[in-house]
Amino acid sequence: MRFVWAVAAFVLATVMIGAGIAQRTIFQGPKTETTAISVDEETPYLLIDGAVLNQMPGTQTLRAQTEGDVFAAYGRTADVEAWLSDSTYTHVTLDDEGALETAVVEPEVDATADPAAEAPAEDAAAGDAAADDATSEADAAETAGRSPVGSDLWLDEYQQTDLLIAPLQLPEGMSVLVAADGTAPAPSTVTVSWPLQTTTPWAGPLIVAGGILMAVGVFLYILGIRHARRKRGPRRKGLPLPVTEPIDIAIDHDDKGVISSSKPTRRAVSTGGRRAFAVLPVVAVSALLFSGCSADAWPQLGPSPTPSPTATVIAPDGQQAPAVTKAQAERILTRIATTVADADAAMDGDLADTRLEGAALAARDTNYKLRGAVADYPAPAPILAKPLEIILPQAYDGWPRSVIAVADDDESKTSSIMVLTQQDQWSDYKLSYVGSLEASTTLPDLAPAYIGAPQVEPDSPFLLLPPNEVAAAYADVINKGEESEYYDLFEADGDQLRASIAADRQRRLEEFNKTASSTGSLEFSSAAGAQAPFALQTVESGAIVAVNINEIDTVKPTNADAVIKVDGNQTVKTLAGVDQSQTGFATTFSDQVFFYVPGPGSNEKIRLLGYSSDILDAKIL
Repeated sequence: MRFVWAVAAFVLATVMIGAGIAQRTIFQGPKTETTAISVDEETPYLLIDGAVLNQMPGTQTLRAQTEGDVFAAYGRTADVEAWLSDSTYTHVTLDDEGALETAVVEPEVDATADPAAEAPAEDAAAGDAAADDATSEADAAETAGRSPVGSDLWLDEYQQTDLLIAPLQLPEGMSVLVAADGTAPAPSTVTVSWPLQTTTPWAGPLIVAGGILMAVGVFLYILGIRHARRKRGPRRKGLPLPVTEPIDIAIDHDDKGVISSSKPTRRAVSTGGRRAFAVLPVVAVSALLFSGCSADAWPQLGPSPTPSPTATVIAPDGQQAPAVTKAQAERILTRIATTVADADAAMDGDLADTRLEGAALAARDTNYKLRGAVADYPAPAPILAKPLEIILPQAYDGWPRSVIAVADDDESKTSSIMVLTQQDQWSDYKLSYVGSLEASTTLPDLAPAYIGAPQVEPDSPFLLLPPNEVAAAYADVINKGEESEYYDLFEADGDQLRASIAADRQRRLEEFNKTASSTGSLEFSSAAGAQAPFALQTVESGAIVAVNINEIDTVKPTNADAVIKVDGNQTVKTLAGVDQSQTGFATTFSDQVFFYVPGPGSNEKIRLLGYSSDILDAKIL
């Protein structure tokens, strides 16, 4: 009977374990849900709206296939649509019923122009209009071939050949751009898939219960074997045998038939076969038990788990989205640093112009000119990109948009503060201001990068000084010192720029007086530079303000017969183009300066954060 129960346990255990494994394999169903995007009309760009990507929960996997290069990028929907505003593209969205809807979007037309006002009154005006039309056609042809690869607008991008597979996890406000090269038609075979959360709550109990039942069957089988062996023994006691000495018959080849007496020996009985039989079900059961240990293989008897609360980001009312993310800023700054490094090595001003502008570009152009004429003239300091310690993006949906960033250099233990600006949606970010942070500088409290900060208007009255007055006020302090009306507005402690300018002027004036005081004069002055100021708001209603200040050194002869010579100054000689002048020379140095300007109700003063100083120009008076 024990064997019957053992066989029954084995059969039932096999059925239960098989049913549990089947739930996890052949009966589990599909693991993904896929939506195919069909395009009726060929266009160079395909825009997949965020609603399409989020029609099912979970991560998205984009798959695009065509011959040649395949490109995909994602960004904020408003940014991607702005980039495509002058192009023809296919837009994939969801209709009111949740079905896919594709539409071809044509370039926007400026309807604000008044045709009557622009009507030419003369033939010359008509000719100008024709020329403008030709220019517009040329611009349209250039737009049709615009490549999306490498744009600073994308949060991330992917590029592969023939087949592109991109794992995504985008929220509702993001969209995906798919293209080839901006000229060829976008891939027509595009799918989006999502993982399905399929559960098999009875697979685990069936497999575990089947394993336990199999163990019971093994136990019953062992008991049955033991019971059967016991039944083979004698049922009653036999007749007594005479007591004799044990006889061991040993036969060898040399002396056959010799009988010898010795102790009896017992032969060891091997049980290896039985042990192997008992171990085999245990291994099988263990393997089956481990196959059903995942959480979705068990029934959820308790209440549904409540997601843990996450921090809620609260932006000020009416504030727009930040210009960039931190990862995007790191990628942009790395590209800028690489391009500028190549330009520095080749002394290529045109290449530098692709990533620099304003005061930063002017300083580089002067450096390249001097290095081309003066053999030992030093190269400019490289642009720091990594690690990016601080990023304060402008909270603005339009253009131009800017970012303030702080990067460190682990080798030199220095830090740089920079302003990056993107003029429009098709332009790359360019570096307009760059300065070295003071060693003891403490930055004010800044908004997180995922919130950003609004730009402070140049004439804002809500600061201790409006941004467009900071450069002139600081220049007046440099010129007049404590006699300046703005002296008490600026913090003197820790202002290394003011101290270094004063020390350098004193040294040069003493040297000049020793040699040419009787025939010439040396004068120093400072003024606001040509670069417009830029300011972003801080947490405590202050602002980080970047300004441009020019320092001008003027050398004039005081004697009508005197001549100012600059033979020993190769810098002035190279920039001015001559080595002497009867009227004198004016040398201009450009300072890029960063300040913290507090609000009008603060007890703080305007504090220097960082600066850089480079020679800008020299000319004959």
